Amino acid sequence: MTSSSIVLLLSLAALPLVSAQTKSGKKSTPPPIVPTAKEKAAVLEKTQRIEAILEGLRNADPAAAADVAIYAKAGRWLEEFPDTYFTQEGIAQALTALDEGFARAVELKAGRAPWVQAKGRKILAFRSDLDGSLQPYGVSVPESYDGSRPVRLYVWLHGRSPRLTEASFLASYPKPVNPKGTAYTADIGQIQIDVYGRWNNANHWAGEVDVFEAIEAVKKRYRIDEKRILLRGFSMGGAGAWHIALHHPDRFAAAEIGAGTWPRRSSMPGFPHYQEAVLRIWENINDWALNAFNIPIAGHDGDSDTQVASIPPPPPGTPSRGQLESSIKIREQLAKEGFPSTGDPFDMAAKGTPSVFFISENTGHGVSPLVRGKLDAFLKHWGDRGIQSPDRVKFLTYTTRYNRAHWVSIEEMDRHYERADVDARRLDGGARYEVTTRNVARLSLRETGRAKSVRIDGRAIKVKASPAIVLEKRNGVWEEEGPPRPTLVAVLRKSHGLSGPIDDAFLDPFLLVRPTGRAWNEAANQQALRILARFDTRYARWYRAHPRVKDDTAVTQADLARYNVVLFGDPGSNQWIARLQAQLPLQWSRTSIRIGPNAYPAADHLPLMIYPNPAAPGRYVVLNSGLTIDDGEYPRDYSMPRYGDFAVVKTNSAVDLPPPVEAGLFDEFWRVP
Repeated sequence: MTSSSIVLLLSLAALPLVSAQTKSGKKSTPPPIVPTAKEKAAVLEKTQRIEAILEGLRNADPAAAADVAIYAKAGRWLEEFPDTYFTQEGIAQALTALDEGFARAVELKAGRAPWVQAKGRKILAFRSDLDGSLQPYGVSVPESYDGSRPVRLYVWLHGRSPRLTEASFLASYPKPVNPKGTAYTADIGQIQIDVYGRWNNANHWAGEVDVFEAIEAVKKRYRIDEKRILLRGFSMGGAGAWHIALHHPDRFAAAEIGAGTWPRRSSMPGFPHYQEAVLRIWENINDWALNAFNIPIAGHDGDSDTQVASIPPPPPGTPSRGQLESSIKIREQLAKEGFPSTGDPFDMAAKGTPSVFFISENTGHGVSPLVRGKLDAFLKHWGDRGIQSPDRVKFLTYTTRYNRAHWVSIEEMDRHYERADVDARRLDGGARYEVTTRNVARLSLRETGRAKSVRIDGRAIKVKASPAIVLEKRNGVWEEEGPPRPTLVAVLRKSHGLSGPIDDAFLDPFLLVRPTGRAWNEAANQQALRILARFDTRYARWYRAHPRVKDDTAVTQADLARYNVVLFGDPGSNQWIARLQAQLPLQWSRTSIRIGPNAYPAADHLPLMIYPNPAAPGRYVVLNSGLTIDDGEYPRDYSMPRYGDFAVVKTNSAVDLPPPVEAGLFDEFWRVP
């Protein structure tokens, strides 16, 4: 990577990211308030009172205990990040929340947990499998709920709120929802959860995982109809809902998506190849529009929206309809895919898909009563119908991380980061399948208990009925996958959960591994420790958790089987790097580091890498890297991976994470190109 490319990369990463809730020209948020020593002491004292009670409740119900502990966590995070009180109201909210937490603790000590059975709006919590942290969510339980039958679930993704810490979320959520607000919807007996989603990140990375973990958490407490879970979001929550719905098009009965910035960087020139490639996953929701074929979506916003339309903002003077642009661009892309929209400009349907698009007249960044009624009818219709297995799936992806729609999964691709398509039809009651593909190397079909034949890309294959059928291309010819031959060695290939880039490791449970041995090169080892510390502090502040960390000497084989392990240090300081490095695509000695044809002095260079863990099938091993996103992008609508699958940095004691001197992507077989 040339020095000019590095400068370009850094300049693009530093492009201004304007809050999705901030109008152009509006002054920035005033500096946060500094709490007095007395106020800080009051918060700490209330936090410790909750913790003291919990400490004595070793046998309490874990779920109820989590509902209490989340309040103590809110206090501890304010202690660690006192600048996140923001305002005097924030201090008051913290004290109010801690009082509620103490009241719950007292009840739990007495063997009661009345909030668990209470109706209405309340706070609950779950323990995240991703990083072991406690995370809050709001739940609204209707008076009609009695547990006698499964009910539908609405999942709400909130808009940008720069001051929405745990404390303010805990204090404010139980208040009644504004009937004129975008979060309001008609009560038809549904339970609704409000996903906190790690503050402000448009439900990317940990915020994405939280959506599904919160759903699983509420399913453990209430009878939820699996086929009647509906997604909702507006503004920043709309950006998150576009991402979630189009990347997971078979997980929801429908999605109501309001406004939301659209990402513009994927269409901007000048990025290094390894960064341009991964932008096709997280920053091109428009190009994922075809997946609206598989999920009913109602896109909407006001016709007078003046919010910033895109990330980065459009150039000055660019005609814009604010965040209404998101649904317009999705609708226009669907037309390019062969599904033009018809109807009144304010009420359109994408012909051939279940998706519709509404515009609220004479309305800014919001929804009119007329459109709110249409949205409620849309939610009721698709909620009544529920998820049904379709006889046709048209699905696209750019990565096997997001690889399925209903009964179709793309298991392997010819080339990651290029568009892969499947058009699959189920005919004759499931006896016959017609499939066409592009850029697909291995494909799974499920619900094939009556299948007799599959025609894929023009090739007819007789198959035996079974719950699933796997097809793979061998020398360019499709065949049904058979049992592995004893003489064949398994070929390592990019697949679901093992696709890269480095950042992909942090969408599944992960463990940071700290070095304790004597480093080969102390400068490189210290750089690794600075990268670890940087990731821990950024993740804690913005994603509301300190990641799990273990010394290398304490890591077990069970840890490798359960987690993506992130190893820091060098083969001298970290015993797991020493054990595994010979099976990784690099050569690392005391004097040099070689990746592919390029070698660097080991004394002042450090490799960063993601690779399938040779000691734990289905898991990653990562070297010397957390999320590679820029510091300022943790709390933004889109956060851009910067390094691909591997990189080499030169040590710099003044910088936590230096820019790469080399970076790149492995090929489909995890080889250096």
